[in-house]
Amino acid sequence: MHPAVKEVSPHEDYTLTVIFDNGEAAVLDIKPMLDFGVFGQLKDYDTFKRVHVAFDTIEWECGVDLDPEFVYEKSVSPVTA
Repeated sequence: MHPAVKEVSPHEDYTLTVIFDNGEAAVLDIKPMLDFGVFGQLKDYDTFKRVHVAFDTIEWECGVDLDPEFVYEKSVSPVTA
């Protein structure tokens, strides 16, 4: 079982700062995903910045979401929360 996402903050370089319920904070780089399928919608920064926490993971208003295990495993630590 992976930690749940508690907070997410978007950045102009298409990265997200993610804070998990175990106290860890990390950065998730979304840029490598922007040319694949539904993730292409996130190339529009106005769409990208509308990210929020939903069901212990991250989701965008356009309906794109990520598996919570993926978020935890692909995030790069450490980041000072």
